[in-house]
Amino acid sequence: MTPSPSASGSRLASRLGLSDRIFIGPQAGRLLSKVEAGLDLVEDGLALDLRVTDALADSASRYLYEAGGKRVRPLLTLLTAQLGDGNIPGVIDAAKALEMTHLGSLYHDDVMDGADRRRGVPSAHAVWGNSVAILTGDLLFSRASQLMAHMGDRAIRLQADTFERLVLGQMHETVGPQPGDDPIEFYLEVLSDKTGSLIAASAQAGIIFSNAPEELEAPMAVYGDKVGVAFQLMDDVIDLSPNPEDTGKVPGTDLRAGVPTMPYLLLSARDDAASRALRSRIDDGVAQIADGADPRILDHELDQLRDDDATESTRALAQEWSQAAVEALAPLPRGAVRDALTRFADAVADRTS
Repeated sequence: MTPSPSASGSRLASRLGLSDRIFIGPQAGRLLSKVEAGLDLVEDGLALDLRVTDALADSASRYLYEAGGKRVRPLLTLLTAQLGDGNIPGVIDAAKALEMTHLGSLYHDDVMDGADRRRGVPSAHAVWGNSVAILTGDLLFSRASQLMAHMGDRAIRLQADTFERLVLGQMHETVGPQPGDDPIEFYLEVLSDKTGSLIAASAQAGIIFSNAPEELEAPMAVYGDKVGVAFQLMDDVIDLSPNPEDTGKVPGTDLRAGVPTMPYLLLSARDDAASRALRSRIDDGVAQIADGADPRILDHELDQLRDDDATESTRALAQEWSQAAVEALAPLPRGAVRDALTRFADAVADRTS
C-alpha cells in the first residue's frame, strides 16, 4: 500500500489531473488552496476516525482507505462548500461520512462481484474472507452514520436516503432486469443509484452544511447524479484496459465475474452476426469461469470487446452524461467554483484510471 493517511491534498487532487485540468487561472488557484486545505482536514480526520481498539477491525477497516483512492466525494463536498462558508466543521464531517460510506460499499461490492483486487491491492475478502469483509463494510457504514447523527436531522436524512439508493442499486444489479425492462435503461438506473446517489449527496452536502444558498442544493444533486453515471460509464471502459498497473484491477474484472457493463450491453443490443458471436463467446466464457475455469480464458474476447465500437460508444455516452451535468450548473453563480465543477465533469468523462 503506497499512499499514507497523511497524503497531501495536492497529491489527492492530482489523481484525477485536477490541478492541471480543473483549477486553472488566478481565482482557481486560490480555490484549489482552500479545497486542498479541506482535503487535508478530511484525510487527517479519517485517519483518526477509522481507528478502533480491536486489532482485526482496525486493520480491516483501514485497509482500503490506506490503499489510496481518488477522494472524489470529499473533493466535491469541499468544492461546493466554497459557495457558502467553506471548510467549516460540518462540511468536513459530512465529507468524512460520505467517504466512509463509499469505502464501506467497496467492501460489499468486491464480495458480491468476486473481485480479486481493489486499488492495486488484494481485495479485503481475499485477505480476511467474505464474512470479515462484509462486517467491515457494516462497521464503516455505522461510523458514517455516527458522524451524521451528530449533525442533526438533515444530515441523518441525507445519509439514510443515499444509503437506501445505494442498496437498491446493488439489489437491482444483483437480480438484473426483469421482463419488459430495457437492459440499457435499467443499467443506467442502477448506475444512478449505486454511484450517482453518493456523488450527488456529496455535492449537496457542500451546499447544505456550508450554509450556501438553499436554492443551489437541487441543481447540485442533479449535477452529482449525472457526473456519477458518467464516472461509472468510464469505469466500464477502464475495466477493459490492458494495463492493470493503471487501474489497480485485473482487466475485465466485472465481465469475468458475470457483471454486465455498458460495452457488453451495447454489443448485445446489436443483431449482426459478428456481435452475436462475440457475445456468445463471452457468455460461454463467463459460464465456464463460474464453474471454476481459469478467468484468463476470456482474454481474447475481452481484447476484441475493447476494440469494438461498443466500447467507443460507451465513452461517447459518458461524455453525454458529463455534458448534462454541466448543463445542470446553470443556476450557479459564475465564478471559480462553477468553472471548476464544469472542468471536473469534463475530466470525469476523459480519464484513464
